[in-house]
Amino acid sequence: MVDVQGQLGAVSRGVRSEVIDGEASSVQTLEQVYPSPVSDVWDAVTDPARIARWFMPVTGELELGGRYQLEGNAGGEVLECRPPEGEGASYRVTWEFGGGVTWLTVRLHAEGEGTRLELEHVAREADLPAELAATFGPGATGVGWDGGLLGLALHLGSPDTAMTPEQGEAWAFTGEGRSFYRGSADAWAAASVANGTDEATARRQADATYGFYTGQTGEATGTEDGDATGAGGTPSA
Repeated sequence: MVDVQGQLGAVSRGVRSEVIDGEASSVQTLEQVYPSPVSDVWDAVTDPARIARWFMPVTGELELGGRYQLEGNAGGEVLECRPPEGEGASYRVTWEFGGGVTWLTVRLHAEGEGTRLELEHVAREADLPAELAATFGPGATGVGWDGGLLGLALHLGSPDTAMTPEQGEAWAFTGEGRSFYRGSADAWAAASVANGTDEATARRQADATYGFYTGQTGEATGTEDGDATGAGGTPSA
C-alpha cells in the first residue's frame, strides 16, 4: 500500500510568476525531504539504470553538455551539473517536448540525516499553449511531478520491491491511485489560488487535471491496495 496522504503532505508546492531574462515566466516548485543521504539521492536521479526503475527509461549522455532523451517523453541538454560536494548538489537541463522548451532544475541539500530535494520547472508564459494553460492550470505538469516524487520515495524506501513505472501507470486507475491524483490536483489548485487564480477557475482546472490522469470526473471514491512509481504523463505529452 502507498501512504497517499502521507506522501501528499510531504511535498511543498509553489507557483509564482517572474520575469526571467526579460521574459514573463511561470515557475513551479516542489520540495520533499527523503531519509537518504545526498550521495544516494544524487545517484538515484542521475544514474540511467536507477532513473528507469522509478521514473522512465532514459538514454544519452547525462553529463555537462550532453543530451538526454526520456522514452516517449521529453529530451534536452544538460546545462549545469554540480555533483555532491559538501552538503549539496544540483543539475539544470532543458526540458524539450513537442517543439517547446522549458527548464528544469533539481537541487539537493543535506537536511539532518536525509536530503531535501527541490525541483523547479520554468516555462516562458508566451510559450505555454493558451488552451492547455486555461484548461489544466499548473496541474498539467505539477501532477506528473508529484507522481515522480512518489516514485522516488518508493524507490529510495524499498528499491528491491518498489513498483515499476508500468505498474505505476496501472495503479493510477485504482481507488488508491485516484485518491492520490485527486489530492495532487487539489494541492496544485491551492498553489494556483495562492498565486492569484480565482478559486472557481482553479477548481475547474483541478477537475480537468484529475480527469486526464485517471479517466474519472468528480471526487475519488474508495481505496485499493497497491503501489506506484514513476510519473504519469502530462496533458501535453
